[in-house]
Amino acid sequence: MTQLGLPEDIQACLFDLDGVVTRTAVVHAAAWKETFDAFLRERDGEDFRPFDAGADYDEYVDGRPRADGVCTFLASRGIELPEGSPDDPPDAATVNGIGNRKNALVLEKIRTEGVEAYDGTLRYIEAVRAHGLHTAIVSSSANTRDVLRSIKAEHLFEVRIDGVVAAERKLPGKPHPDTFLAAARDLGVEPSRAAVFEDALAGMDAGRSGHFGYVVGVDRTGQTDALYRHGADRVVQDLAELGGQA
Repeated sequence: MTQLGLPEDIQACLFDLDGVVTRTAVVHAAAWKETFDAFLRERDGEDFRPFDAGADYDEYVDGRPRADGVCTFLASRGIELPEGSPDDPPDAATVNGIGNRKNALVLEKIRTEGVEAYDGTLRYIEAVRAHGLHTAIVSSSANTRDVLRSIKAEHLFEVRIDGVVAAERKLPGKPHPDTFLAAARDLGVEPSRAAVFEDALAGMDAGRSGHFGYVVGVDRTGQTDALYRHGADRVVQDLAELGGQA
């Protein structure tokens, strides 16, 4: 293993955004809960079963493209909705309408509460670049560029594969490996020479099925065992544990 805590043949590092680089996973979880609880309350009345911002978020939503997260969670409750269109209003009873309602809440929370980066991650990325490895950001979020700019970290990544790019290229999102594979391809690196850094179970699945050289799970919420079950080679609570000096 190198000073970065990675196998010797790793040439590129592919980082998820929410929960790995930024402390926005909790913001997303809160927005999903508010959105789904409002939908379920309207549908089932006051005795509705609330969305669990821990278990339901981890299992059905975290790391997935927005519409996929809506479909996966609703399916877990036996609910089907029409897909609708991407420009559906937030009050539309469609998959896209619910997704747009959640996104509006996230953007409002980010505007009012700001975005905080994980310092250990930023230091680790600086060390990765200082050691000559390539870097990419891989996120299902359509707001990735704005978030990176808000923490002044856009320059740390040579390649960005996010919700906007995935839609343009028609790439299926996590747990499929396609967005990570696209990042490796854009960097000119074989997947077997790339390391994936993820906090989401869907991201672990993507790293495993994409046959990447190393998969690092970042445990911010006490799900170490689940991250290993879903394909992590190593799990840390902070990337600073991997070592590396910029």
